[in-house]
Amino acid sequence: MASTSALVSSPAHAQFGGIVYDPSNYAQNVLTAARTLEQINNQIRMLQNQADSLINEARNLESLPLTLVQPLQDQIQQTQRLLNEAQRIAYDVRTIEGAFDLHYKNVPLGASQQAMVDGAEARWQNSVAAFEDALKVQAGTVANIDGSREALGSLVSASQSATGALQAAQAGNQLLALQARQLADLTATLAATGRAQALDAAERAAAKAQAREQLRRFLAIRPRYLPGGSD
Repeated sequence: MASTSALVSSPAHAQFGGIVYDPSNYAQNVLTAARTLEQINNQIRMLQNQADSLINEARNLESLPLTLVQPLQDQIQQTQRLLNEAQRIAYDVRTIEGAFDLHYKNVPLGASQQAMVDGAEARWQNSVAAFEDALKVQAGTVANIDGSREALGSLVSASQSATGALQAAQAGNQLLALQARQLADLTATLAATGRAQALDAAERAAAKAQAREQLRRFLAIRPRYLPGGSD
């Protein structure tokens, strides 16, 4: 009976080829290994998330490969050059004031006939030159339309295919630059056309005043009609 009790109270284990197998210790080792593996998997997932975050940040900071800023600036400068090439009366307040004081506002009605003809000729040339300038600016604006269409298509395509926030923002900024250039063309066209129309209206107003004076002179020197005079 004593030997039987001693056998029952001993812990359960097995021996294989001299190696003692302890089931409880094996289970504990398996549990520890499983927890260690789970921790390793969690660390791997954290590293993957960090790598994805860095990739996204890199995409957000990636610059747009397309830039149309310089061509747009060149087109604006070309329009500005056309305005600066204005003939006879430039886009300058003092120049305009001087020209109007000399040729339009204070028409010298007491001047000689030749001086009046010369003044009318100068005003006419101002109007013709202004209309020519307006046509040049309008031609430059029309020439920019094809470039605007191509630029718009490229920028919209780049914006739709942007891989990050920076590329999208840069595409949007260039679209705004394109709109600014179009507004500059429109402003230049309106300014040149308005200048031509204003000079034409001023010429006609001055011509009316001069015509009245010339008619007065003509009537003053014309022999008066005498009723009942000899045939």
